[in-house]
Amino acid sequence: MKAGRFAKGAIIALLCAPAVAGISGTAHAESAPGCSGTTQIGSTAYITSGGTTFASVKQFKGCGKNWAYLYVWEGYRSTHSTWDACVAVGTPGNSTLNGTQCRTHTTEIWSLGTNTLSVCTQAIGWIPDGASAKTSERC
Repeated sequence: MKAGRFAKGAIIALLCAPAVAGISGTAHAESAPGCSGTTQIGSTAYITSGGTTFASVKQFKGCGKNWAYLYVWEGYRSTHSTWDACVAVGTPGNSTLNGTQCRTHTTEIWSLGTNTLSVCTQAIGWIPDGASAKTSERC
């Protein structure tokens, strides 16, 4: 009788594990500092380093500004003791980087909010002296 209950409990645990793992693996904030009403615009870009996905890069709008966002993936964080990354809102028409922020050993990086809603922009993320990625251009 006990073996049957154990087997049933194990099956339930196995069926629930992917759902719990999925929640913890992808849960991270996507609201700019000081602006809770951000919405992603454009595509998501991915920075690859040494054959591994290093980070996702996204562009958001909200609170009358554009924001760039970079999220360093768990797979990279778990195999590296330190890293540097930067993110900015780029204006392709004049090759300007706006609101640039760089951090060391940080999971999430937000650019400063930029007053660029009236021009074409894209989020750009990079590893200093290394790989980079940019989202689709939004006008």
